[in-house]
Amino acid sequence: MTSDRSVEYTKAGVDIDAAVSWVSKIKQMAEQTRDAGVLSGVGGFSGLYSLEHLGYENLVLASGADGVGTKVIIAQMMDKHDTVGIDLVAMNVDDVVTSGATPLLFLDYIAGGRLTPDLVEQIVEGVVAGCQAAGCVLLGGETAQMPDLYGPGEYDLAGFCVGIADQSKLIDGKTIRHGDVVIGLASSGLHSNGYTLARKVFREAGWDLSRHVAEFGRSLGEELLEPTRIYAPLLLKIRDSVCLKGAAHITGGGIVENVPRIMAPGLKVEFDFSWEVPPVFQLIQELGKISDMEMYRVFNMGIGMAVVVGKDDVDKVIGLCRETGIASFVAGEVVGEPV
Repeated sequence: MTSDRSVEYTKAGVDIDAAVSWVSKIKQMAEQTRDAGVLSGVGGFSGLYSLEHLGYENLVLASGADGVGTKVIIAQMMDKHDTVGIDLVAMNVDDVVTSGATPLLFLDYIAGGRLTPDLVEQIVEGVVAGCQAAGCVLLGGETAQMPDLYGPGEYDLAGFCVGIADQSKLIDGKTIRHGDVVIGLASSGLHSNGYTLARKVFREAGWDLSRHVAEFGRSLGEELLEPTRIYAPLLLKIRDSVCLKGAAHITGGGIVENVPRIMAPGLKVEFDFSWEVPPVFQLIQELGKISDMEMYRVFNMGIGMAVVVGKDDVDKVIGLCRETGIASFVAGEVVGEPV
């Protein structure tokens, strides 16, 4: 891996380094609102809020908000809107569950230029399917028609999830030590990150969404619309079966930036990068002439969730994944000493 910057992604219009900067500034501003309940705020996979000071002993709420990004453009181009709702739920519940919290409820926000009943119904069908897969309820949401902001056929999605946990059972990475193992849980494809770069690569290569791709066994558009895998039920099963020391949802930033977020200072992961990378990522890299480092920083590269466990628990975790029908593999090892 030869570069630590996302050159092609920046050319496509997304500056990851700028995003890191503004998250840092937002975190500082958010501190002005902090009270006795805040356990973790801006910057984590989910915010954690203790209700102990309100008289609810050991009860912690975990919450997260996210969207689907420019994957909705693919849905709009294909006029197929019944799967992006699954993506929306996945992006939120799998952030929340990394803390060990059980996702409870979900709310969605659909904004567009002209929202027809059929369009909204298709989107919400996906949201419902995602909630059912995650084991949480769709409690409400909002739709907004803003033709001055969105063009004909354009819309955007956002969502919000709340989970619950016992404070004594939170997963925060504090017990991660030298020699622990990082296990990657296989992704179902691109999930919901890197689509601005992916669209740029295929557009410049002259590839139409209807193009049949032998490596995929289906059209390019069908591959790009493959729903984001929902890991929440599996992660809760792992939590209840072994000592789950940490979990990282592999979204923007890829595995090389998301796993370090759960590590204490002084610890790092030595990734072996030996797992089989799905064809869609190989194709994007080849067509776009993108460096290895940028690929691993922008895309999930075949790992949608990573968990950290002790060596003695590796086989059990891989077995649990196999029972659930999700492939898994050792992706790296923790080295160093916490400071």
